[in-house]
Amino acid sequence: MPGNEALGVNNAVGQQADLAITTHGSDWYFTVCAVMGVTTLAIMGAALRKPQSHRTFHYITASITAVACISYFSMGANLGQVPIQAEFLRTRKVGAAGTREIFYARYIDWAITTPLLLLDLLLTAGVPTHTILVTLLADEIMVVTGLVGALTRTSYKWGYWTFGMVALFFIAYELLWDARRHAARLGGAARTSFNTCGIYLVFIWFLYPIAWGLSEGGNVIHPDAEAAFYGVLDVFAKPIFGAILLWQHRNIAPANLGLHLRTRSELGATGNTAGTGLHEKHPHDRHGVASDVPGGGVGGTGGALSGTPAPAGGGVHHDGVHPEGPGPNVASNPAATERNLFDQGSLCRNK
Repeated sequence: MPGNEALGVNNAVGQQADLAITTHGSDWYFTVCAVMGVTTLAIMGAALRKPQSHRTFHYITASITAVACISYFSMGANLGQVPIQAEFLRTRKVGAAGTREIFYARYIDWAITTPLLLLDLLLTAGVPTHTILVTLLADEIMVVTGLVGALTRTSYKWGYWTFGMVALFFIAYELLWDARRHAARLGGAARTSFNTCGIYLVFIWFLYPIAWGLSEGGNVIHPDAEAAFYGVLDVFAKPIFGAILLWQHRNIAPANLGLHLRTRSELGATGNTAGTGLHEKHPHDRHGVASDVPGGGVGGTGGALSGTPAPAGGGVHHDGVHPEGPGPNVASNPAATERNLFDQGSLCRNK
């Protein structure tokens, strides 16, 4: 029975590096792919047992592991990679050309999944929208600078590593200081959930720059060891983190976090009820403004603005309802209106 043939099958796809994963690395990537896939199915199954308005965190977390599943499938197949000249040559591991395999598929994964991980935490803490946006921007800066640094063969790659570290420290500040204060205001299970998951994720994330420095940056460890290092970190940062977060959220209602989510059926029912009540209770308000004075209101062309007196016998409503006192309704029957005006003119001439 043939084993893992992905490396041989895809050897002709693109350029190959001198230092690349072996079958062991490929097997490990496929194993992590399976873990991510099974986790995605489990989370979606759990989501179906929740009301639709309570599935937000399930959907976000399942999206994280689903994207990671595709990414690890690509890396296990030795796809989504490019050879880059290593800055530091390790002669006992790398040939004369000194190229190392860099998986850009990993960074595409991170560009999608790491903002979602932060969104899980920031929504749990109930932070304002502007804080969420600036934190997600810092996260994207961290990922992009990591990718550019990995693709750089000179010592300038460490400049990008520094930019990424600044962004990571900013994210840590937002989580451990600003967002933590917001979670403390919420109190209860929300505060416990954020403190547990926030500290946990920050600790895991600070191990990633070390893995980067030993692999893409310093070319110290073999790509198989790189696969093991990143794979273990991703398992802790995604499936295990997601399991902890969702378990902590089991007794937290979205409304307690300021998330007022309604289903489409609920929105439709609310709209129908509101519309029915409007016509039944306020016949003068069909255009959205009530008339508080006789003949008044902006619902008619002859009336005054709400709260101001109208001419005697004045306001005419477009909705077919007369104000108190006599007055023609020009909207309900134009022909009758014309006859009324004609009769009034004749009466004046007879007088």
